[in-house]
Amino acid sequence: MKNNLYYPQVSLSDKQIFNEIKKETKEIGYYSLPFVDTSDLKTRLDNLNFPQKQIAIIGIGGSTLGTYAIYNFMKYNKQHNKSLKKELFFFESTDPVNLNGTLAQLKLKDTLFIVISKSGTTIETISIFKYLMSITKIDKSNLLVITEDDSKLNIFAKANDINSFEIPKNVGGRFSVLSNVGLVPLYLAGFNIDELLKGAKKTSDSFFEQKKLYKHLIKKARTYYEFKDVYNINAIFSYSQLLEGFNKWYVQLWGESLGKVDTNNTNQGLTPIGLLGPVDQHSFLQLIVEGQRDKTITFIKIKDFKDDTKIAPITLEGLEELDYINNLDFKELINQQADATIASVQELKRDIPIDIIEIEEISEYEIGKLLFYYELLTSIVGKFLRINTYDQPGVESGKIILKKMLKK
Repeated sequence: MKNNLYYPQVSLSDKQIFNEIKKETKEIGYYSLPFVDTSDLKTRLDNLNFPQKQIAIIGIGGSTLGTYAIYNFMKYNKQHNKSLKKELFFFESTDPVNLNGTLAQLKLKDTLFIVISKSGTTIETISIFKYLMSITKIDKSNLLVITEDDSKLNIFAKANDINSFEIPKNVGGRFSVLSNVGLVPLYLAGFNIDELLKGAKKTSDSFFEQKKLYKHLIKKARTYYEFKDVYNINAIFSYSQLLEGFNKWYVQLWGESLGKVDTNNTNQGLTPIGLLGPVDQHSFLQLIVEGQRDKTITFIKIKDFKDDTKIAPITLEGLEELDYINNLDFKELINQQADATIASVQELKRDIPIDIIEIEEISEYEIGKLLFYYELLTSIVGKFLRINTYDQPGVESGKIILKKMLKK
């Protein structure tokens, strides 16, 4: 994953921020996830030997978005299409049409259900779970639970002899993708979870050993902080549909982590936007180029799609002037579209801060690097903002209100 920065230069001390992040690693659990030995987990899952060909993941937010980001990134990879053991489906919304639409894609007797909730009492998750239990038989033969060890959902699992997998208490939901939350369903589906963690470890080592990525992340986070009152919208422009899930994961991670009241009782926050190229270059790009200068842009490209599909060498009557695209690889086309968009923004005398992340290929290793990169970046920005990056009181208050409304 290659990075090229075009942010304005600012001058702040790095040492205090870095030391605070290092200190935080002793309390916040996500930092250690890339270093976990997966041998026992894989052995346990292999011994369970679930025969089902479909997996229905029931959860919301941090319980599903990270897994979906990886699955969406990898599922069209030709190499994995041959080796995938199970297909994943995600039940995240209480929208009844969406719920039944997803359900219609399942062969219920050939489906393994995985219920994921850190607290174990998430209303959306339990509501969907209850509905599914009412229409098909769900028991220890086709159900797994992923939750905190002392949650009420785990009490249910133990009472019904259902296998459960723990979410560590010090790992927040939106930072949990590299825990059992993501590893269990991804391993069962046939993905290489060790390569996923290896990629995340590469990012971690590069930062904490103060190599090149250390300077890059500190500089980027500092820029977001220093210019937050000018550029308070941070857009990711991902040039691949494979990154649609990653964009959604980023929006939750960035928004829920950084939208807080700081130690001075001041409202802080940076607004995340996830864009997909080339689709959104025909819509949102106009706002970027000629709209208010309140946005930073991170372009994400895939260097090698490992797909040689070409534009057909066909001449169409009336469209002969477009024959110059004949025989062009689609992977070349999409990356040249990205480069043209980047160039068009750079020509604006750099009054729009941008940076570029280039992913080498479509692999677990590369998506692992990218996910941990953004988790680290979020934590560093949180330190600059002087907020608690890992709580979500604004969300919790809404949950309390909803419970009161439903009980009435």
